[in-house]
Amino acid sequence: MESQLECDVLVVGGGINGVGIARDAAGRGLRVILCDKDDLGAHTSSSSSKLIHGGLRYLEHREFGLVRKALAERELLLRSAPHIMRPLRFVMPHDAGQRPAWLIRAGLFLYDRLAPREFLPGSEAVDLVGHRAGGPLKPAFTRGFVYSDGWVDDARLVVLNALDARERGATVLTHTRATAFERHPAHWMATLVQGERSRRVKARCLVNAAGPWAARIAHVATGAASKRRLRLVKGSHIVVPRLFDHTYAYIFQHPDGRIVFAMPYEGAFTLIGTTDVEFQGDPDEVGISGPETAYLCELANRYFRRQVLPSDVVWSYSGVRPLLEDDAASAAAATRDYLLSHDTAGAPLLSVMGGKITTYRKLAEQAVDWIGPVLGMPRPAWTADALLPGGDLFGNTPDSRGVLEFDRWVSALERRHDWLPPSLALRWARAYGTRVEVLLAGAACLGDLGEEVAPGLYAAELRYLVKHEWATCAADILWRRSKLGLHLPPGCADSIDAWIAAQHRPAGPVALAEPA
Repeated sequence: MESQLECDVLVVGGGINGVGIARDAAGRGLRVILCDKDDLGAHTSSSSSKLIHGGLRYLEHREFGLVRKALAERELLLRSAPHIMRPLRFVMPHDAGQRPAWLIRAGLFLYDRLAPREFLPGSEAVDLVGHRAGGPLKPAFTRGFVYSDGWVDDARLVVLNALDARERGATVLTHTRATAFERHPAHWMATLVQGERSRRVKARCLVNAAGPWAARIAHVATGAASKRRLRLVKGSHIVVPRLFDHTYAYIFQHPDGRIVFAMPYEGAFTLIGTTDVEFQGDPDEVGISGPETAYLCELANRYFRRQVLPSDVVWSYSGVRPLLEDDAASAAAATRDYLLSHDTAGAPLLSVMGGKITTYRKLAEQAVDWIGPVLGMPRPAWTADALLPGGDLFGNTPDSRGVLEFDRWVSALERRHDWLPPSLALRWARAYGTRVEVLLAGAACLGDLGEEVAPGLYAAELRYLVKHEWATCAADILWRRSKLGLHLPPGCADSIDAWIAAQHRPAGPVALAEPA
């Protein structure tokens, strides 16, 4: 056992809610340690539909409060990180055999007005016969509706929150498992294990943000079952070769009442999802099933001219969403809202239950609004007016310019570094925003980026990801820090792992560090 660490807040769970809370708390002057047993965002938070949205379908379940809360966050989040988020227009083809047109119009009218919009355009009815988005659809779909939401690189959103937390003083420990907890009247003692090394942490408050594992952590910490049950629901997505060449996304209605999205993805692909399946197994072992793949293909084939077969799927991913247990008969109808469970029977314990990516910032703000005062350290909220790392394209204050003039910023980047291949400059702009200058420090030509370890992946980028973004292996880099795994030939993962090993950096977790 090594020396003891001390902090105000120990956060268990490196998904979007955990890193959001760590960032907010560190920004209010609290000493924070965050640990996750795997990579940041390795599970649910990198397995979403990649949307910043209010949740149009939740209106049917009368979840007006959730929808309003999420809609209020849309533009705020888009302004905070315009490099990893962007507006997206959705086309909903009207199926005469399902929801009537007047009901859809009424729902969209409400969706447009539940929260203020500054730059996202409102909804409208469209004639799909003459609309660009109508071309890929079957001839039967002649009418439709268009509305706005947003797209996000979910895994990078997690990393940027962790990066901001660290820069504000937090310690972020990946591949570090919390194995034991002792509760005292004014503090917790926790044991963190990383490989064969372990360390004790004394924390004034414990935050359980373990997602699908939250109930397990709560039981280990308190010895009692949670008062509010979680409903584990698996959502799966498939990726197929591109089915359309425009920038719109689609929202499709299935006869069973479910909603599935089909979205442009990584330039050459279409992303289709998600399913909602009750899940009883180990969240570490989640994967798409044959029936889920068939279901998504079937729904795509109901609308698109070009038919999709399971054999067309080039990649799939699945995540387990920890939803609040309610009286909903189906997983699709279960609430996506969140609950912050406060326990002060001894040292404070905050358990995060439920939630969705769009509301993560608000959830974190409300969490720290409770943590600060209970620890005698009240500080004002701050994240609503803050940028995420790399988001300061046109200054240090969030505004709509970063969203609306992103292409202009990319053009300026290309002029400054005219030796960069345009495709690489655009990928880096989208991934790193202004932090691309850290990656490029000292480089004046392509040769200065070092070895091309895989096509389009240079040593300079790998060094940046290992040093600044907790990347420890090829899977971190190819599937979470980027989606290069979709584009690169077989064998590249081995080359990347070999490169990391050759730099005398561990191919596993980084060493435990003292709090910053």
